[in-house]
Amino acid sequence: MNTSNNTPPLLSVRDLRVALQTSHGHVEALRGVSFEMQQGDTLGLIGESGCGKSLTALAVMGLLPERAKVSGAIHLNGTDLTQLNEAALCEMRGARMAMIFQEPMTALNPLHPIWKQIAEPLQLHQGMDLRSAKARVLELLERVQLPRAKERLDAYPHQLSGGQRQRVMISMALACQPDLLIADEPTTALDVTVQKEVLNLIRQLVAEDGMGLLLISHDLGLMRDQVDRVMVMYGGAVVESASTKTLFEKRAHPYTQGLFAARPQLGLKRGTRLQTIPGNVPEIFNWPQGCAFADRCPYVQANCRQSLPKLEQVSHPTQAASLRAAEHWVRCPHWQHLEVAA
Repeated sequence: MNTSNNTPPLLSVRDLRVALQTSHGHVEALRGVSFEMQQGDTLGLIGESGCGKSLTALAVMGLLPERAKVSGAIHLNGTDLTQLNEAALCEMRGARMAMIFQEPMTALNPLHPIWKQIAEPLQLHQGMDLRSAKARVLELLERVQLPRAKERLDAYPHQLSGGQRQRVMISMALACQPDLLIADEPTTALDVTVQKEVLNLIRQLVAEDGMGLLLISHDLGLMRDQVDRVMVMYGGAVVESASTKTLFEKRAHPYTQGLFAARPQLGLKRGTRLQTIPGNVPEIFNWPQGCAFADRCPYVQANCRQSLPKLEQVSHPTQAASLRAAEHWVRCPHWQHLEVAA
């Protein structure tokens, strides 16, 4: 998916393939993922568990398992991350790209107070002394609106609530003002009210600092409010990509249509059966030769099973405000003959 923009992309991922070591040998978990982000873009990755969205983020961060095999290219501001050694990647993490993980309790070190953990990237990447770093940590905690931030500098992770721990993780990720922020299911363990607060905070800070945001989730409603573009993943591949508005109004891939149809609706009568997508996601070591969604698709045809379909550009009769906003891609050879959902 190429964007028609003369500005060099912040992040460019090209034909990314990742094979993981399993008891069945190396199996391909990502199958040719490609996308671009400009500075300030907000992009969402959505799909069922096991579709490859978190693996995509880990590949960008250089945090894949040791025996993983990677091909393709990942460029951050022109630097191919796949060609860097571990020492060079460590210099990039925190300084130019950062990640917020879905469970802060496991991401934070239980043996150290929070201020020391936030100070670590400041000392490593910016050479701050301990006193200056601690003062900067307080500024960061106040910026992420941690209540009574000064009193909590010496707190340990277990002494904070889930929402407070996630604010600590956000402050750690933003400490060195990276160009790219990846948020992997950042509100999974939080209640609904705190989820909204944390997501709004992330969006606000990203806008203020002009970062690119790659947000990973399985929550369609969350995507609608937080990102400008959405990529839908299934079976290790991107099956649809569009602006958020277009995806919610004119989704074209059968899997995307199934996801939207399965959403619970307000006002349903008691006892009403919710729609589901029939069948199961194929096992990673048993990907079909063709479209991974073929066995679950109501529109499947013989050629769907022969080879992985290519991404095709969907055209819409209305002219978008910009060429990038108009881009809508779908990995289905029969999308022209399907009724585009509205």
